[in-house]
Amino acid sequence: MSTLHQEHPAHAHAHGPACGHTEVPHGDHVDYAHDGHLHREHSGHWDECETTGHTAHEGHEHQHGETCGHARVRHGDHVDYLHDGHRHAAHDGHWDDH
Repeated sequence: MSTLHQEHPAHAHAHGPACGHTEVPHGDHVDYAHDGHLHREHSGHWDECETTGHTAHEGHEHQHGETCGHARVRHGDHVDYLHDGHRHAAHDGHWDDH
């Protein structure tokens, strides 16, 4: 699964550990959840961190929901759940790895 390089223009806010936005571990970097987007620093600017393709999280029996205990992060038109270093999103009866 690769990540698109989609710059978030005119993003004056500097994300970091004390910025108030949820930190989301994502592979070799940290994304910051901000207004339904996931931002990552890249070469001195902020990118929308969106993966390409569709990757189902195989063998995921746990059902996420409001009371499951995992942090929820709004992501576009849905909610991702932070679980064991992954973002899980419901998709066609299974969970996707974002």
